[in-house]
Amino acid sequence: MSFFDKLVVWSIPFVPKPIVGYFSKNYIAGSQLADAVRTTKELNAQGIMTTMDLLGEESKSREEAEEAVAEYMRILETIDAEHLDANLSVKPTQMGLLIDKEFCFQNIRKIVAEATKRNNFVRIDMEDHTTTSNTIDMYLRLKEEFGDHVGTVIQAYMRRTSDDINHLITHQANLRFCKGIYVEPREIAYKQMPIINENYKFNLEKLLRNGCYTGIATHDEILVWYAMSVIERLQLKPEQYEFQMLLGVDEQLRKIILDSGHRLRVYVPYGKEWYPYSTRRLKENPKMAGYVFKNIFGLS
Repeated sequence: MSFFDKLVVWSIPFVPKPIVGYFSKNYIAGSQLADAVRTTKELNAQGIMTTMDLLGEESKSREEAEEAVAEYMRILETIDAEHLDANLSVKPTQMGLLIDKEFCFQNIRKIVAEATKRNNFVRIDMEDHTTTSNTIDMYLRLKEEFGDHVGTVIQAYMRRTSDDINHLITHQANLRFCKGIYVEPREIAYKQMPIINENYKFNLEKLLRNGCYTGIATHDEILVWYAMSVIERLQLKPEQYEFQMLLGVDEQLRKIILDSGHRLRVYVPYGKEWYPYSTRRLKENPKMAGYVFKNIFGLS
């Protein structure tokens, strides 16, 4: 981590909320579903797919989780009504995982069932290591019932990732594959970026070679290049994979990917929980904090 990145992260708690809101507006669609719809329409017009996400984690009550479920049902209805090229991302802790695993499962199942009726798709997000096994278990249980209408996420920095992928390959899993962002203990996750990158490359090729539909989620151009080289070597068709990026991050690379003939999906978060999302993500990923700051002020 550079001194500049450390300085940006250290200063976040002292930055007034309105200023954080101004800086984060490129990275969050807004506080309302209408904001996410507007952003998705703009991206769809550029040939970009989206995944829409209601901000918020760790529901403290069943009522809070059920409110989130109701909002996701509204998103699915809106995607149809507005003819959007979009799907959903949901977080298990927002669905009640920390309250009761079966309660969480039934909440996600309700959303996936509705998505299936509407020929859409739900991505079950991966959170910190305490949720990994439960998330994979719920995904495989839902996949057995709903097939390709549901997927999950695997993180390259986790030491267990290769074993998880070996298991998921046998189920022809649909996965978003990212590096990982949560701060984990060393015994759980790799800490050195060269190892994380090598683990990403090793397991990405394994997924693509074994016919798993993979969301290649990275802003690292080295990994983008590597993915493209594997795609060419395996002679994959565009409908067998997609690239994925965060809203507002490296739009030039986004265009390069699209211009190269690959499909791209952008993560479009919205909701009233924008402030904790913004500060937490910047703190958890110092390199991203520095990138965002430089991008805002046009620094190289």
